[in-house]
Amino acid sequence: MKDLAIEFLNKIEDNGYKAYVVGGYVRDYLLGIESYDIDITTNATPKDIKNIFSNVSITRGKREDSNYGSVRVVYKNILFEVTTFRIELDYLDNRHPSSIFYINDLETDLIRRDFTINAICMDKNGKIIDPLEGRKELKKKIIKTISPSDKSFKEDALRILRAIRFSVILGFKLDKDIIDAISKTKLYLKNISYERKKIELDKIFASPHAKDGIELIKKLDLVDSLELTNLERINDYTDLIGIWSMIDSHCYKFTKHEKELIKKVNQVYELNNLDPYILYKYGLYVNILAGINKNISKKSITEIYNNLSIKSKKDIDINAKDICDILNKEPNEFLNSIYISIEKEIVYNTLKNNKKDIIKYIKKNYL
Repeated sequence: MKDLAIEFLNKIEDNGYKAYVVGGYVRDYLLGIESYDIDITTNATPKDIKNIFSNVSITRGKREDSNYGSVRVVYKNILFEVTTFRIELDYLDNRHPSSIFYINDLETDLIRRDFTINAICMDKNGKIIDPLEGRKELKKKIIKTISPSDKSFKEDALRILRAIRFSVILGFKLDKDIIDAISKTKLYLKNISYERKKIELDKIFASPHAKDGIELIKKLDLVDSLELTNLERINDYTDLIGIWSMIDSHCYKFTKHEKELIKKVNQVYELNNLDPYILYKYGLYVNILAGINKNISKKSITEIYNNLSIKSKKDIDINAKDICDILNKEPNEFLNSIYISIEKEIVYNTLKNNKKDIIKYIKKNYL
């Protein structure tokens, strides 16, 4: 990946511009972590980048001379985000600058960024450029803002969650200045969109160290600012949907699939997750998520599920036409209630799943 990143830099520099890999990729490279998140900083404008590469899309703003001037380039099937050197002025909403100006100086561009560990660069020769001494914090395993933390978080309150994310994922400590500043600036988190906050929270919750992240959110007194409740319900920190389903998170936006899963987990949380019919009806996954958060072992739930006689309606050894023929009726809503009854009998092992026995059961109970 490093070779491809350097090749990308050379494409830009061959056209007369300066370019550097910056941020997460360089940080992870120095930590020995494999990364595909490649950000490029350059004095080439978005228009210049579009002239150099073919597969380019504007990511912030609607025009090539957009105020936010970042573009995405797909090069040899790898996504590069390219941003022009700039300074940012007058943050008005605790997130976005009111205006930016393109510049021609790397170090001035780096000063506007969030954390020292994210301001380390690599040039086309693979040389590390670190004017803000981010490598010192990498060695110390400390998250430190570039500008004073209260100023940094007031400008962009999402940096509060980013600080927590990097602390959790990398196993780094938060600088004391960051901890002090969070108590003063946490109210600004309410000005950040739920979509942006959820992206950061998803990364924290999906981390192998999700428990540490949630404990840090509580320790820093961010529960109210993030509008998260019921964190005490969480016992399982291994599944993103499992965590979100335990949180009262109605403010946050979820995909249709996420909403369906969260709804089901909440439904089965109030039920007996060792009940064979509940396992049959809602499936193994959501019962495990709800059960573990109630201190029911995954092994116990899985064993019962694996021993179910049927796993779905299609496993039943009779079909709707057979039932209609037996009862001499046209298909109607009565079929659903009969199927539910048959399912329960089979799942609870009071009826064998073979057509002959099922026919006897139907004749006895519905004729």
